[in-house]
Amino acid sequence: MSELRSRADELDAADALATLRGRFALDDTVYLDGNSLGALPAHVPARIADVVSREWGELRIRSWEESGWWTAPERIGDRIAPLVGAAPGQIVVGDSTSVNVFKALVAAVRMAGEDRDEILVDATTFPTDGYIAASAARMTGRTLRPVTPAEVPSALGGRTAAVLLNHVDYRTGELHDLPALTAAVRAAGAQVVWDLCHSAGALPVGLDEHGVGLAVGCTYKYLNGGPGSPAYLYVRRDLQDRFDSPLPGWNSHAEPFGMRPEYAPAPGAPRGRVGTPDILSMLALEAALDVWDGVRIEAVREKSLALTDFFLRCVDAYVPGGRVESLTPSAHAERGSQVALRCAPAEGVPDAAEVMRRLIARGVVGDFRRPDVLRFGFTPLYVGFADVERAARVLGEVLRETA
Repeated sequence: MSELRSRADELDAADALATLRGRFALDDTVYLDGNSLGALPAHVPARIADVVSREWGELRIRSWEESGWWTAPERIGDRIAPLVGAAPGQIVVGDSTSVNVFKALVAAVRMAGEDRDEILVDATTFPTDGYIAASAARMTGRTLRPVTPAEVPSALGGRTAAVLLNHVDYRTGELHDLPALTAAVRAAGAQVVWDLCHSAGALPVGLDEHGVGLAVGCTYKYLNGGPGSPAYLYVRRDLQDRFDSPLPGWNSHAEPFGMRPEYAPAPGAPRGRVGTPDILSMLALEAALDVWDGVRIEAVREKSLALTDFFLRCVDAYVPGGRVESLTPSAHAERGSQVALRCAPAEGVPDAAEVMRRLIARGVVGDFRRPDVLRFGFTPLYVGFADVERAARVLGEVLRETA
């Protein structure tokens, strides 16, 4: 509809973040899969070329000090901190999200004490978090109890040691109430670990403001750090002396080059480190974070909600009735930065996986989650309203052809 195309142009013209798109290496594809892998910031290849040729190739071992390699985990953590509402000195970058979930959850249980013998885990969580929680329960001799986020307040009690929750549901895009759930867990005397993979870089988190104790997240989605870029671990400042990592390594030792047989944890965030930092991917992440210079996360959230609102409006206009159903909450307070559409199965009609394949072939990239979910992520730094209108229009065309 020309009305929606005109409206998209108006919204793009008024978009204060529109110029940020030029900071990324993009083509004319509508890229709505930044909630799986963020786009490449255009300056990163030159930075990595310098790291490889000069810092590694010429300086070699000297770069641990002269190029700041050794302090990179904390330095980059401090750059992520404003994006998740944390003061400096509380985030360390390194390892994968899974490893950091394990470190945080076991440490949370150890903080809780021996009389608390139950771990609550988000029953709708990304599968790996569930696997890690089960392993942590076995290792610490606790019982694992899966509950939905809505059930957490009533499930809490004197037995609860720790709770592992996702801020945004990876399937549906539902945003869970971090302030209220954190307050409930703390009131019960337990520790909460938040997984921020689908919220960091898309919306305000407020870790310090809301008293979150422990949090983890990846950096290759909305933070655009690149495939497999290192994750991060947040430990609230007043808990750092009590953080007892199940993976003590030489990098988290108070005297890492002392090579002592006895382990003594480093003070502060560095005690969340384990082994030698993965320098190439870590410095690619550091360079990628440059795109955030001068960007307010509140402005990103405002645009995110506008993009998802407009997408749902366009879907309603372009897609044949009854073909898709939004699984993402309509209320802004309950929505992350993605829209999940259930593609209703029908006899003789291609399934959701095939629909997504046809979308990608026409230059609209989202992703598919079994059994029937089309998932679209909206990264406000480089997605515009014309992209949104085009994506919904092409989706309507594909679904009409298969009706």
